[in-house]
Amino acid sequence: MASISLTKIIDKFKWENLTPEIDISKIKVTQPDINRPALQMAGYFEHFETTRLQIVGFVEYSYMNELNEERQKEIFEKLLNNPNNPIPAIVFCRELYPNELFKEMAIKYGVPLLMSKKATSECMAEVIRWLNVKLAPCISVHGVLVDVYGEGVLITGESGIGKSEAALELIKRGHRLVTDDVVEIRRVSEDTLVGSAPDITKHFIELRGIGIVDVKALFGASSVRDTQNIDLVIRLEDWDKDKEYDRLGLEEEYTEYLGNKVVCHNIPIRPGRNLAIICESAAVNHRQKKMGYNAAQELYKRVQNSLAHGRENDD
Repeated sequence: MASISLTKIIDKFKWENLTPEIDISKIKVTQPDINRPALQMAGYFEHFETTRLQIVGFVEYSYMNELNEERQKEIFEKLLNNPNNPIPAIVFCRELYPNELFKEMAIKYGVPLLMSKKATSECMAEVIRWLNVKLAPCISVHGVLVDVYGEGVLITGESGIGKSEAALELIKRGHRLVTDDVVEIRRVSEDTLVGSAPDITKHFIELRGIGIVDVKALFGASSVRDTQNIDLVIRLEDWDKDKEYDRLGLEEEYTEYLGNKVVCHNIPIRPGRNLAIICESAAVNHRQKKMGYNAAQELYKRVQNSLAHGRENDD
């Protein structure tokens, strides 16, 4: 199961640790969802997801402080004492601080208390979005991921076929590199795949005969980006004269990663073909299709209209 350390989350969102007495170095978050314990404050603990981060906003905070001390002890005991599935942390938004009883019981049961300066809804949205990416199902594939006109183009193919060279030419033409050689693909939703680079190879390209090239150092910070949605796959393959290739593109072909289908073009390689221009054209054409215009279908309609017009003249 994927997990991320609580210390990394705290550093990311710049939360204040209100309970430094608790050792948080080994605490992991495994769920991308969060929970607002409003019902728990009211005494309903059925289906309580203790493995999630708990976010306390102004409503929960006001309600818990209106309870009498005896009721607070009862509720806080049930909320914080979960030895089998301990709460990873409780985050107080809007710079709210828990009362002394809540803090004492949290320290007793080893539940870290954190504080965010942001509004509750803003804090929740950022946390959920970030955790969904970090904890999403992930695979690594061999290829190059480039941002071409805002479209994430994943270039795949056999080793040495020219993927990195095509990516370098695209970078020189003003597009942005995400990763070369190894692409980490995360499924953040049923419709979205996000690609990124392993930390060790980020912003590097390997060119046979030259070696390792630092794209960010050579072309500037505007030539790279950390993540990109994968919108299109271009699979490079050696030209086979006996194979029939699609010349119209009336029907889309797809490839699948982590259960998500992505449009895929098989591009035959032979001397003289400019891969960068082909990738640019494929990206723009894909973008046009998403906007409702399909050049292949337009040509088909023109041919059909021409044939129909010819038959009418013959009659």
